[in-house]
Amino acid sequence: MTGPGQRPLLFLDVDGPLIPFGATPDDLPDGYPAYGTRPDANPLLARLDPTLGPSLLALPCELVWATTWMDDANEWVAPRIGLPELPVVDWPDPYEEEADRERIHWKTRALVHCAAGRPFAWVDDEITEADRTWVAAHHPGPALLHRVDPRFGLGPADFATLAAWLGGPAHARP
Repeated sequence: MTGPGQRPLLFLDVDGPLIPFGATPDDLPDGYPAYGTRPDANPLLARLDPTLGPSLLALPCELVWATTWMDDANEWVAPRIGLPELPVVDWPDPYEEEADRERIHWKTRALVHCAAGRPFAWVDDEITEADRTWVAAHHPGPALLHRVDPRFGLGPADFATLAAWLGGPAHARP
């Protein structure tokens, strides 16, 4: 359970929320903005908006990578957006068969386990209503499962939702 002074966790995916993808020319007529990258790096890293890091750090939570990038997120993503090294969810053996039966995302069980009853927000582009239902039934603390449109990544409306939820009375500590 959450101890005194512990802030909610924010589990953060990379592909979709931080590296947008899949927009059509109708969505973004000028294409994705490029913020620069090293020539040896993944070209999609140029889509990382350097203002995201300070915006994430301003939220009243503890940031945790919840991505298949694993520790590579600290090497390739964090420095480009101004984040310090963050803890990384250590994904257990896949729950794919069980998750498929329950129609939940393969990350869902692991994130609830990692939160260990602590309030958490999860930012991902693959969250469904099945995940929300499963978390509500299996996690004793407050949780926000926030789906981000992968075409655009985290934007002002997403940050407003996160800030409102993270600052709400459900997280006040006695």
